[in-house]
Amino acid sequence: MRFTDFLTFLDGTVTPESAKLHLATPDGESKPLDAYLAGEFEEWQAWQSKLNFERPHVVSLIRLPGVDRWLFAGVFEPVGSKWGLARNKYKYELLEKPSCGEFKGRLVIRYARTGRGAYRNLENLIDQMVVEEILPRPMAVGEFPGFKAIDISKRVLDVVVREAVESWRVALSNVAGVYLISDPGSGRLYVGSAAGAGGIWARWCAYSAGGHGGNKLLKELVEGGDEARVQSLRFAVLEIADLHSTEPDVLQRESHWKRILLSREFGLNAN
Repeated sequence: MRFTDFLTFLDGTVTPESAKLHLATPDGESKPLDAYLAGEFEEWQAWQSKLNFERPHVVSLIRLPGVDRWLFAGVFEPVGSKWGLARNKYKYELLEKPSCGEFKGRLVIRYARTGRGAYRNLENLIDQMVVEEILPRPMAVGEFPGFKAIDISKRVLDVVVREAVESWRVALSNVAGVYLISDPGSGRLYVGSAAGAGGIWARWCAYSAGGHGGNKLLKELVEGGDEARVQSLRFAVLEIADLHSTEPDVLQRESHWKRILLSREFGLNAN
């Protein structure tokens, strides 16, 4: 079924000619899918560098991992915009249309995007976008993906910690190991380690609470006032160890990764 036909079925006022399509993709520092999973997509979308939403409706799609797949994030009505000096961008007031809300976060669209433009007039794409799947429930933070597959932003980590997602809590609290924090805004890396009670979970809870875990250079970044940049910090696990591993052994592996990744010389490790 064509996506545009589905929209019009949900709400007859949402026609291709009335809608601006927003193809939300990562912008270098932040990822719209992370913002959606954290319940912050509408705030993320509201800030625009140009007057991009000058039509009666905005239809929002978020790029999903993989090829040509997009998550429907809702239909919105722009009711005004103003220039925000703090971010040097326009901030739109966007009202979500409840008539389309039932399928927000559930509808997956197949669309082979051409070009780099993130804002399209929907009538130009009528035959290019089809409904691929309707999920049984809105997409949310998933089950623990395995240590090798972890790649989450602080924004998503905050959700995992706040909701104490069981699969994540159990997995991370039962291992010691070495982890990596990266700053997409600068490309700088921080290598850390966790040993003892609570394992990596306890350590990452500290980052969620304060943003820096006591590290000097991360603290400077966090206290710099750029909250969007802090929320975009990404977390991964480099290697795991048994909780019974001694702290000196884990610290030795931490030092190994700092040397390999040059995180002392060019990254966020102060020692």
